[in-house]
Amino acid sequence: MKAWGTVVVTLTMLIIATVDAKIYERCDLAMKLEKAGLNGFQGYSIGDWVCLAHYVSGFDTSVVDHNLDGSNQYGIFQLNSAWWCDNGVTPTKNLCHIECQDLLNRHILDDIMCAKKVVSSRDGMNAWDSWTKYCQGHDLSEWLKGCDMHAKPNTKRKTS
Repeated sequence: MKAWGTVVVTLTMLIIATVDAKIYERCDLAMKLEKAGLNGFQGYSIGDWVCLAHYVSGFDTSVVDHNLDGSNQYGIFQLNSAWWCDNGVTPTKNLCHIECQDLLNRHILDDIMCAKKVVSSRDGMNAWDSWTKYCQGHDLSEWLKGCDMHAKPNTKRKTS
């Protein structure tokens, strides 16, 4: 019976979060990320961040992906519940000190702050397989094409 209650609460939270979700336009997201100080953060460009968000969530803040290990990934950057947020169901380190449901709305400043912690870890953006596969080493200038912003598409990455 307790499991059924957990399922009902989780589904209710996801439905509520979806109501306040947003699918960002590419340039709108790029400008928001630039304003939040991500251009050049840890040596990554806005192009890196926009490319990442495209491949992991399609710029959709409401995406929840389920992993084979029982953890889930949440929001526009697909932050994992085993490490970065607490979904109230699976064991977590909760290194961002945030509830996973808070990553599913249109207000992405908390997502950005948590993603900064991920990128500041030893793996950098390599923590996301999609970034490694689709963004790393590629020309990222297309991600900013037509956007009215000051960010440069490529910056020199900090090496460990």
